[in-house]
Amino acid sequence: MDAATLRKRPLSVKTAAGREGRTAPEAELGEPVSPSARLVEDFYIIVLMGASTPLNLPALRAGIEAQLARYPHFRSIQVTDKDGNLRWAPTTVNVDNHLIRPTLDPAAVAANPDKAVEDYVASLSTLPMDRSQPLWEFHLFDFPTSEATSTAAIRVHHSLGDGMSLLTLLMACTRSAADPTRLPAMPPLPSRTGAIYQRPRPSAGVLAIVAWVWSFVVLAWHTVVDVVGFFATILFLKDPHTLFKRVNHAETQRKRIVHRRLSLDDVKFVKNAMKCTVNDVLIGVTYAALSRYHFRKSGETDTGKEIRVRSMLLVNLRPTTSLHACVDMIKSGKESHVKWGNELGFIILPFFIGMHSDPLDYVRKGKKVVDRKKSSLEVVFTHVAAEVIFKVFGLKVTFWSSVSQC
Repeated sequence: MDAATLRKRPLSVKTAAGREGRTAPEAELGEPVSPSARLVEDFYIIVLMGASTPLNLPALRAGIEAQLARYPHFRSIQVTDKDGNLRWAPTTVNVDNHLIRPTLDPAAVAANPDKAVEDYVASLSTLPMDRSQPLWEFHLFDFPTSEATSTAAIRVHHSLGDGMSLLTLLMACTRSAADPTRLPAMPPLPSRTGAIYQRPRPSAGVLAIVAWVWSFVVLAWHTVVDVVGFFATILFLKDPHTLFKRVNHAETQRKRIVHRRLSLDDVKFVKNAMKCTVNDVLIGVTYAALSRYHFRKSGETDTGKEIRVRSMLLVNLRPTTSLHACVDMIKSGKESHVKWGNELGFIILPFFIGMHSDPLDYVRKGKKVVDRKKSSLEVVFTHVAAEVIFKVFGLKVTFWSSVSQC
């Protein structure tokens, strides 16, 4: 099919009829939509990718048709069975319906192409998707920006999968630059370095064994503290009012999505200098950004005080080796054995709003908080608790419980 025949579509997205009214014969239905997928019902994953060459639409279409559309949730829609439960139902995928070339204002593109793309991508988080077809889209921009010659914004409904499963799919869709017939080389398997994983040998002595046992005691204590904090947050514990907290849960305040580039080399440099992880550095950067934003927008002059607020952070529950294992299964033609979907828990992560003269203090604070959260099974508990509450009370109660006080 010629690239010119690919559908062009304006900013608005057509909304299909409510899916609650659609039913299908039991024989046509696949697996049930998991409780974790239902909990992210109102969430989209939006990824912006740039290329150094103009878009090759026929090649892109052929690649998507050969790769993405083969995987279960990317060729299924959600329908209601006879018992009123949502299930995945296989459907025929027309790739052309998922390739969208938005009609943007030529004057706006010529004046500031970066802002034109950013404005469009920001709007994607507020627009519904067409539920009569699989819930994924490629929005294509075939004009240069300051960062790329061409750009693709990929929007995927979160129920299709979490970040790890989508990263697995992305890796399986790429090819080695040296040998286009092969998948790219995978990084070495990460190692677990926590105290509970360092089981001492009998020859290590009594103190080493006691320290190892003590690490389990600490893990249990931290888990109890976090679980109590979790229930307290649901029932009564509140954060101080800041710019980041909604005044009324019934009100919807529009938020602006913007992005800034970070040099991964700079992040790694700080990581190595501080002997921490990339996540520690990124949380430190987030601390710093929120602090600067708060004091700039609020006009407060007492920059010496520190405000503690909390956020709900989704955490992947898959083992760190799952990416390698899944890519190996896909490489050997066993993609049907890969466990797609969402395997998520969440933690209540404190953020400290304050101004520091030393920027590295933000990273030190972030590392301290993350290390403390790693020594807890809070994420496993919240995953199980959310699924139990969902099955007993339903979706609305579960979602409200998760975010009511955060």
